[in-house]
Amino acid sequence: MRPTPAPLLLATLLTATALTACGSGAGSDPDTVEISYKQSTDNSVRVMDTYLADIKKQFEKANPGKKVKLVPIKAPDSEYYTKLQQMLRSPKTAPDLVYEDTFLINSDITSGYLKPLDPYLDKWDDWGHFIDTAKSAAQAEDGKTYGVPDGTDTRGLWFDKGIFKRAGLPADWQPKTWDDILDAARTIKEKVPGVTPMNVYTGKPAGEAATMQGFEMLLYGTATGATESPLYDTASKKWITGSQGFKDSLEFVETVFKEKLGPDVSDALDPNFATSVRGELLPEGKLGINLDGSWLPQDWLKGSGHEWPEWSEKLGLAYMPTQAGQSPGKVSMSGGWTWAVPSKAANPDLAFEFVKIMQTKANAQKWYIANSGIAVRTDVAEDPAYVKAQPGLDFFTGLVANTHYRPAYPAYPKVSTAIQEAMEGVTTGDSSVAEAAKAYDEELKSVTDNQVIKK
Repeated sequence: MRPTPAPLLLATLLTATALTACGSGAGSDPDTVEISYKQSTDNSVRVMDTYLADIKKQFEKANPGKKVKLVPIKAPDSEYYTKLQQMLRSPKTAPDLVYEDTFLINSDITSGYLKPLDPYLDKWDDWGHFIDTAKSAAQAEDGKTYGVPDGTDTRGLWFDKGIFKRAGLPADWQPKTWDDILDAARTIKEKVPGVTPMNVYTGKPAGEAATMQGFEMLLYGTATGATESPLYDTASKKWITGSQGFKDSLEFVETVFKEKLGPDVSDALDPNFATSVRGELLPEGKLGINLDGSWLPQDWLKGSGHEWPEWSEKLGLAYMPTQAGQSPGKVSMSGGWTWAVPSKAANPDLAFEFVKIMQTKANAQKWYIANSGIAVRTDVAEDPAYVKAQPGLDFFTGLVANTHYRPAYPAYPKVSTAIQEAMEGVTTGDSSVAEAAKAYDEELKSVTDNQVIKK
């Protein structure tokens, strides 16, 4: 689920409408379970809506007399998080089940917005099929679990084979270092005018997409060990400042925009640019290289509203290399979303019954395929029907072995924002790499109560 193309005002108004609808009826009917989720602001993209409508039918058939009320929130990612937190603060507006990004869930747990699910999970046999890393993404420092993951994701490099052919670049392109990526982008700029050589998400308007698809895919590739985190030091339980890897990652971003290898700055800082990438630039053959996630095909599948059946023939896939090709040679970041029960939910038992139906093997597998997601259930991951269901699924599932998860701590959302600000500074040219890195270090001290370590 990523930002979708709609004017900001429209998204805000529609979100407000959804909030009002939820607030007027939340908890008023003990036989109705209210489900709130992130709806695409592009009315032609109905992947989540279609899936939940099917689960609603199954639930109501299995539970006579019980009803499901779907409460969509139309908004780009950053607005969705804000609106969701507003809803969770009051029993008048809190739905019974909410869709939570793993990057924000610990912040909401710390704020007391979510209910621990362990009493339900202990009695649910299917929980044993979920992989441990996915379970930990919704686990708090108190050891309790607050969400049920509905899949994960990985990230890599998408590239246009037609543009590469015109630029004289190989159809089986696989860069081994950051310099290889930049050299390919420079070649495209020189030999294929009229297209954007490369996209790296950046700045505050892009939100977590800038942090995770952009910066962290670089930063984690500067580490010298396969499991080392260059963002958070697990031994000291402190956030890392002053690292050369941070500066090198900013320098990469600066190079992309300084050399005009990326989109125009005004486009890059458009909060809906990710949707333009998926809906226009890639399908229309206007983007050479795109550093992005495994979920992109969800917009191109049959029934998605933006069908592009030829995408697997037109686009190539390459893993993101480490900075200088150092071991393990490739890097990916993983996140995902979870279903959580608000602490102020009126019908938590009904909410978890909905989760149980939503997360049967058959329904989970249906969702992973529809959403171009990576399975977090072992029984689905081992199913040949899942593995062969969609081009690219094998590739992105294979990146799990070299993936990293964001530090699952309450301060992370604020750390992420500080990263976005540093990226935006070097993207616009308003800050040098040194200035942006220094400003980040100072902000990091502030948002983490000075829980930092210099490296």
